Amino acid sequence: MPAAIQVEKTKLKQPPLEIHTLGDRALRQPAKRVAKVDDEIRSLVREMLQTMYSADGIGLAAPQVAVNKQLLVVDVDPENAAAPPLVLINPQIIKISQELATGQEGCLSIPGVYLDVVRPAALEVSYKDENGRPKKLQASDLLARCILHEMDHLTGVLFVDRVENALALNQELKKHGFYAKDVQPVTVK
Repeated sequence: MPAAIQVEKTKLKQPPLEIHTLGDRALRQPAKRVAKVDDEIRSLVREMLQTMYSADGIGLAAPQVAVNKQLLVVDVDPENAAAPPLVLINPQIIKISQELATGQEGCLSIPGVYLDVVRPAALEVSYKDENGRPKKLQASDLLARCILHEMDHLTGVLFVDRVENALALNQELKKHGFYAKDVQPVTVK
């Protein structure tokens, strides 16, 4: 079994992948399950991590780089070279907490925009790792928020779709050159 995928947590002048931004149709497509975890997928994971670190992100979903696959990478401790990133392939939420938490979110696909979003405070998720092994993870706080945010991308949902303060949302989008018409509000289940 190969070891966990290692990439330097540094900014590259030319990241390998292009991050698509709000308004791009690629962000609204539902992602397809990964049929087989192979070298091609591991190569994509490596490129996604390099792209995420280059953009100062803590999470990146495949649809953000116009790859229609259920794959995300997360690293809520990007300053710590020893902390390995998480690779979640075909993630499924097993359970979410009843407790909700409000926190500020941003997105590499909507640069400069940071707004409050209400999400479950904790979750349990099942997924396959970069070697195709089934895993389960319990997460809370920032890690739970990041996983939920990235999993939204797999169904074509962006964090701005969950922002409840419409005035702040419209002001922030306009300030950063985005359009409110590209937001597709979702109701909290």
